[in-house]
Amino acid sequence: MSKLLIVGTVAFDAIETPFGKTDKILGGAGTYIGLSSSFFGAQSSIVSVVGEDFPQDYIEMLKAKDIDVTGLEIVKGGKTFFWSGRYHNDMNSRDTLDTQLNVLENFNPIVPKEYKNAEFVMLGNLHPLVQNSVLDQLSTQPKLVVLDTMNFWMDCALDALKIVMKRVDVITINDEEARQLSGEYSLVKAAAKIHEMGPQYVVIKKGEHGALLFHNHHVFAAPALPLEEVFDPTGAGDTFAGGFIGYLSQKDEVTFEEMKNAIIYGSNMASFCVEKFGTQRMEELTTKEVTERLKQFRALTTYNIEIE
Repeated sequence: MSKLLIVGTVAFDAIETPFGKTDKILGGAGTYIGLSSSFFGAQSSIVSVVGEDFPQDYIEMLKAKDIDVTGLEIVKGGKTFFWSGRYHNDMNSRDTLDTQLNVLENFNPIVPKEYKNAEFVMLGNLHPLVQNSVLDQLSTQPKLVVLDTMNFWMDCALDALKIVMKRVDVITINDEEARQLSGEYSLVKAAAKIHEMGPQYVVIKKGEHGALLFHNHHVFAAPALPLEEVFDPTGAGDTFAGGFIGYLSQKDEVTFEEMKNAIIYGSNMASFCVEKFGTQRMEELTTKEVTERLKQFRALTTYNIEIE
């Protein structure tokens, strides 16, 4: 069984959408990645930090999903990272109402001894210096390192981001971030420039319009499953990343063809995440549901064309 090391926030979110609003609920990139990847059988561990206000029930839920939490630091007297946001009617844009770094401000990740030789590493959206420090702690070269980042780090920590990009195999970003990072409007040209910065594979997420995978001169486009209702898009990108690396963690060899499948599996997992507030849908999700929806994805992307 492969080891999967996940580094990312475990947090509180307060969310408002056209369908309702919540008080503080469970969130964070590391949480969504962990819940999504747990469906693929990897031996996984989350490295993150929370405050003393973090409920034990949440920790027990992660354990019940076979996620190792020995790398989850609990700061005595500290408060957990908190984010609050309001989504617009189109559900593609949002306003941040409040961000409280709390214990995340001085987060110094410590990789558990048992995971210093992890074959797969998912670097969730954090400061590039934190992501880099995790790679420094590994005792062996992983089979695959996936990096997620955002425009905030491009604005305030671009040099550090470029350093960590040279050490990863895959980068996952959205289309706006790809354009900002590369300076190119064409996503094909953007991916080519980002490839030169280090990652062999570039995954560009396009929300309800699916995702693109680039590797050298190869391109793969995957649709998103059309949904009747999107209730809360928070964490969808992280859930996609969890499904993506979770699928690949089962494979003996990472190839472009397997990456294509991973994009579909990631998109499949993300389609569930948006159906309820926060992590609720991912917590109650069953393997049978995942399989049934995967069949819908296959039907959506399968066609026969006769070429003479």
